[in-house]
Amino acid sequence: MNNTRKAQIQDLPQLSELFDQYRVFYHKDSDIPSAENFLKERIEKADSEIFVAESEGQLVGFVQLYPLFSSTRMKRYWLLNDLFVNENYRGKGFSKELIEEAKELAKLTNAAGILLETGKSNDIGNQLYPSCGFEIYDEVNFYEWTNK
Repeated sequence: MNNTRKAQIQDLPQLSELFDQYRVFYHKDSDIPSAENFLKERIEKADSEIFVAESEGQLVGFVQLYPLFSSTRMKRYWLLNDLFVNENYRGKGFSKELIEEAKELAKLTNAAGILLETGKSNDIGNQLYPSCGFEIYDEVNFYEWTNK
């Protein structure tokens, strides 16, 4: 039986390792001390919600959500920003369990829903999210401005 729960400050050493793996997957340089500082700040300031997946006492995955608000709906949304499962534990249902935690958070906070984006080339994600009840929303153009 897989186990998911809200991340706690004592999870930081293992969570930082997973977060670093996630960032390296997205072609960022490994930096575990900065990962730990970033996650510690998120947990202490409660400005994101992080859930972890455990197997036999070892953290194997996580999901991180940030609050957003919809003015037209006058409700909160959650941005599912990060979802990662260590490659040795993929295909065992951890991602789906973490997504279920995210959905439960949305229900408990009376949110309008959960938003996420993933690359068109992310074949696994593009199969996973619809299988978990997410619908692709192609009626808008997504733009980004970066402060370089």
